Amino acid sequence: MTTTVRAWLIDDSPSSRLQARLGRAWRITGALSRNPLAVVGAAIILVLILTAIFAPFIATHGPLKQDLTQRLLAPGAANWMGTDELGRDIWSRVVYGARITLVIVAMVAILAAPAGLIIGAVAGYFGGWTDRILMGITDVFLSMPKLILALALVAALGPGIENAIIAIAITSWPGYARIARAETLTFKNSEFIAAIRLQGASAMRVILGHVLPLCTSSMIVRVTLDMAGIILTAAGLGFIGLGAQPPLPEWGAMIARGRSFILDQWWVATMPGFAIIIVSLGFCFLGDGLRDVLDPKSGEQH
Repeated sequence: MTTTVRAWLIDDSPSSRLQARLGRAWRITGALSRNPLAVVGAAIILVLILTAIFAPFIATHGPLKQDLTQRLLAPGAANWMGTDELGRDIWSRVVYGARITLVIVAMVAILAAPAGLIIGAVAGYFGGWTDRILMGITDVFLSMPKLILALALVAALGPGIENAIIAIAITSWPGYARIARAETLTFKNSEFIAAIRLQGASAMRVILGHVLPLCTSSMIVRVTLDMAGIILTAAGLGFIGLGAQPPLPEWGAMIARGRSFILDQWWVATMPGFAIIIVSLGFCFLGDGLRDVLDPKSGEQH
C-alpha cells in the first residue's frame, strides 16, 4: 500500500492537478528531511508553535503572578529559569511569550508578504510608468534602515504590540515587492503568458492566476528567512518600551527589565535572550533549507 501511494506521488506524468501538487509537496518534504539543519529549524518552529498552543499546560506558574517573597531566585526545581524582580516565574513568562512572538511573525507575514507580492507583480507585468512609480516608492522605503523606520513609525503611532506589528509590516513589504518584480520580469514575455493573453484573459486574471503563483516559491523562502529579523526588530522595540507593554511577557521587554540585574542575577535577562536566539536560528535554518529545495538553480546542480 505504501509503495503504491509513493509511486502515485512521484509519477512523472500526473493525471490531475491534485496529484501534481501532492507529488511536489512529497518531493519538497523528502528533500528537506535530507537537510539536517532544515530538520533542526523545522523542529524548533514546531516546538514554538506547540508551546504557544499549549502554554497553559506547559507553564508551571501564571505569567503575571507576582510574589515579592520569591523575587530574583536562581534557577531551581521550583522555578526552572528562576524568577524576576517581581517574583514572577521566568519559565512561564518565556512560554507565554512564545504566543506573542508567533502572533507578531504571523501577522507581519500576512500583512507584508501579500502586499509586496501584488505590488511587485503589478510593477513587473505592466512596466513603464507603473513600474517607475511603484518601484520609486519601494526604493524610498528600502533606502532607510528597517529598525530606524520602525522606530519612527511606532513613535508616531504610539507604543503597543498592534502598532509594532503595523510598523514592522510597513518596513518589510519593499523587499518582497522587489523579489516579485524580478520574478515577474523573467517570464512575463514567455510563450505561455502570450498564449493566455491570446485566449482573452485580462491583465488581472493573468497576474492573479499565473504570475503570483509562480512568485510564491521565492516569496516563501524570503519570508521564512526574514522571520529572524522580524523577531529581532520586535524584541528591539519591546526592549526600548515601544513594543508590547508591561505586564505582557514579551521577550524583548523581559530583557530590558533584566539588564539592571545582569551581573548578579544573570538569568533574568539571559533566559529570554536564549529564546530569541534559538527561535531566530530555527527560522534561519528552515529558510536556508527551503531555499536549497525551492531554488531551481540549486535543483539543477543536484
